[in-house]
Amino acid sequence: MNVTREQMEIWDKEYVWHPFTQMKEYRGEKPLIVDRGEGSFLFDIEGNRYLDGTSSLWVTVHGHKKEEINAAVREQLDRVAHSTLLGLANVPSILLAKKLVEITPPGLNKVFYSDSGATSVEIALKIAYQYWQQQGREEYRARHKFISLTEAYHGDTIGSVSVGGMELFHSKFRPLLFETLHAPAPYCYRCPLGKSRSGCDTDCIKELEQLLGRHHREVAGLVLEPAVQGAAGILVAPEGYLTAAGRLCRKYNVLLIADEVAVGFGRTGRIFACEHENVTPDLMCVAKGITGGYLPLAATLTTDTVYNAFLGETDEYKTFYHGHTYTGNPLACAAALASLELIERTDFISGMGEKISFLSGALGRFWNLKHVGDIRQKGMMAGIELVEDRSDKKPYPAGANIGHRVILEARKNGLIIRPLGNVIVLMPVLSMSLSELEDMVNITYSAIKTVTE
Repeated sequence: MNVTREQMEIWDKEYVWHPFTQMKEYRGEKPLIVDRGEGSFLFDIEGNRYLDGTSSLWVTVHGHKKEEINAAVREQLDRVAHSTLLGLANVPSILLAKKLVEITPPGLNKVFYSDSGATSVEIALKIAYQYWQQQGREEYRARHKFISLTEAYHGDTIGSVSVGGMELFHSKFRPLLFETLHAPAPYCYRCPLGKSRSGCDTDCIKELEQLLGRHHREVAGLVLEPAVQGAAGILVAPEGYLTAAGRLCRKYNVLLIADEVAVGFGRTGRIFACEHENVTPDLMCVAKGITGGYLPLAATLTTDTVYNAFLGETDEYKTFYHGHTYTGNPLACAAALASLELIERTDFISGMGEKISFLSGALGRFWNLKHVGDIRQKGMMAGIELVEDRSDKKPYPAGANIGHRVILEARKNGLIIRPLGNVIVLMPVLSMSLSELEDMVNITYSAIKTVTE
């Protein structure tokens, strides 16, 4: 089909409703229409090249057009593209489930597939709720609430929004949501408890314990993002926070649900963020990087203890009545297996240490920019919070659209990044070279300086 660039732009604005995008603003701008990718770069339909500083929304591990993953998908395509997992099985989903059990924290022995991070969390919530309902003890039937953190983001389905804590994304839907209890987020730069880094003994954990102490008899689970709250603006939890949360869940007999969607598969410098503190949750949600950035796939892993509560005779109705049409899709599972094989064969995770150190050092000079209020990093995740006044942490007003202006400036110089409000997020392709990382940082620095000074 021979279509001009101009026609593509017209049809894009005429027919496509883009997610998390104010379409009135978008329709007034020249769209970047991606045509192909290679390595750390994306190319638009005019042939312009851009560093992929968002990992195509936090998913790309080995780069675009990775031949080993391409070959695995082609080989599977020659066998079967899709078959249902409802009462049947397929080879790639079996092999991938075994591999996931081997590489996740010990004790997570059962894998339930879905197709996005939001659905993996939705599944975890429903499993946790049904688990308690099937324990056979009357006092457990009251466990129908969940605790999550303020500023949390767990996806966009009604259940995952219910345990979200971001006013911007979630407040409009409040009448549709089930009740959730919120503990304060470990947002050290803007501490909700009014503490400073130097004068705080992780007081947010004390608040969490008080909440569990009051409500544990009605709580099915605590859901949190280990190590980093991603969509909140790369909020990095203090060391020991996850360990303490896990201890409290055991103390109060509440299930711990770890949402590893954004932080899993190497993003924090470990294959999973829970490994930083040797925590095994009762349920773990994974997606995004699971296929290396190729195809939609997600999984919810759980323990034998949780799984066994769903076993029974047909007329006991203990079955988990949940499923998706493309659950365990063979093509997606084949891509995931190829990606994980690359991670293991190339010693990928340990090789990231040098890149993480380089990024940490390179971010230091951003303090020279007077409108940089805070810099947060965990592994290959970084957030640069821009403020109107550093002295009192005064944020830019929403109307200033400062984050969007910065990313448009970066785009002029060949870098695709995406803001979270006033936070400029750097989420590079994990396989980026040091020189590519340096280019990403330099372009970002220049863009912030141009827009804010």
